[in-house]
Order: sequence, then structure tokens, then C-alpha cells
Amino acid sequence: MVYKENIGEIFMPYSIMLDAGHGGRDPGAVYQGRQEKDDTLRLTLAIGEILQNNGIDVEYTRTTDIYESPLQKAQEANAAGVDFFVSIHRNSFPTDNVVSGVESLVYDLSGIKYEMAKNINAQLETVGFVNLGVKARPNLIVLRRTKMPAVLVEVGFINSDVDNELFDSHFYDIAQAIAEGILDTLEVENAPSTNRYKVQTGAFRNEVYANNLKNELTEMDFPARVEQSNGFFRVMVGNYGTLDEATAMEQRLKRAGYQTVIVT
Repeated sequence: MVYKENIGEIFMPYSIMLDAGHGGRDPGAVYQGRQEKDDTLRLTLAIGEILQNNGIDVEYTRTTDIYESPLQKAQEANAAGVDFFVSIHRNSFPTDNVVSGVESLVYDLSGIKYEMAKNINAQLETVGFVNLGVKARPNLIVLRRTKMPAVLVEVGFINSDVDNELFDSHFYDIAQAIAEGILDTLEVENAPSTNRYKVQTGAFRNEVYANNLKNELTEMDFPARVEQSNGFFRVMVGNYGTLDEATAMEQRLKRAGYQTVIVT
């Protein structure tokens, strides 16, 4: 099992909100009577079961055929305070049976969300999908308005007979692949921090001020958190295996107007 934190004898599991794309009056993409909203709900529930069996706290935007707007879904995730948000979709192309494959969408190509998206795609490629890569989509509400790292996965094209055959014949392999991509990412994130680099953006005696800065940074999609040490609440961004990665994040923060220092 993967845990995000160990405080004494208390193990804190990661939490994820899974979103089955579309629903209710919004069928999503439709092809020969097949509706995206049905495929996404079935797959999302299967992924959630696997994650729960691996110790992850799973919440859902929907477990039945109901409609919620993308903004409502983002707000639900923010209110729940989950660690990650993963939205499951099927893709579509203007012409039937021309394009096939999987792709994942993120707000920008950085941070743990980008690593998770790449890991999910790589796992789906082993099932038989063409890997179309990870793309930045900062205009999507569920990626832009969520305060935690968020990934939207397009699990094949609904108007591709090749992808639909794969979706139906390897359904549980696909659910397992997406879950494995998520779990692989969390295991890396949970690795020991020896010889790792973080970017500190502030140190406060008052925890309220630290949390205010952390919230401001996460609103801008920086992977910020608060750590307590030596009587200070320190606002940290990232946890990198190389100094180059930490330096790149430091430069992003400086361009955004923040004072920084790299620490180990």
C-alpha cells in the first residue's frame, strides 16, 4: 500500500477524486448508439475499486448517471481536500475510424500531474493502445479550477472501432493500467527524501500565514505544501531528485514574483 505520510504510528493514505466524464443530460461523444458517459462511469468505478484495494481513499464526482457541470466537479474536489483529481473520458475525431489511441491532458507540462499523466499513458500502451502523449490544456475547467494536481485521461477514441474493441475486450486490463499509472506515481512521490531538493518560498512563525501562501501557490498550480521545523512553518514547493529540476521550478516561482531558496 502507498501512504503519503507517516506520523508516529499513524499512516495517512493518499486521497483521489475520480471523475466519470459527462453524465445525465450530457452524453459526451456518441458513436453508433454508444455514449461516452456510460463508458466513463463503468471504467471509473472499476479504477476506484482497484485503488481502494491498494489503500487509497477514493471519492467520486458521480457513481450514477447524473449531470454536474465541470465547475461543480472542480468545486467538489476542492471542498473534499483530496490530493489528486483524475477525470476519465473517451476521445472523438470529426471523421470516424481515422484516429485511435490514448492521450492525457494536464494544465501544464510540469510537476507530479505531468508525471502521473505520462505513467498512465505508458501503462495503457502496454494494453495495446497507441500512446498519443500528454498535452497541456489550461483552458479546461476541471484542470484550471482544481486546487490539486489534476489529470484528464482520454481512453481511446469512441468513434474508432479499433479502440472500442480494445476497450471492451480488455476492459479490466485498462482499469488496472490506469490504476497502476496512478500508484506508480504515488510510490515515486513517497520515496525517501534523502538527497532531494525542494524550493522554499516562505517561513513563518504563524501557521495561518504559511497556509495562506500555500493556498495562493496551489491556486497557480504550484505543488506547494507546509512543513514544520525548528519552530517555523515553511512553505515548500516540489520534491526533486536533481538540482536542475529544483532550479527550473525556482525560476518559475521567481518569474511569478516569489522569493525562493533551494533546500535539501
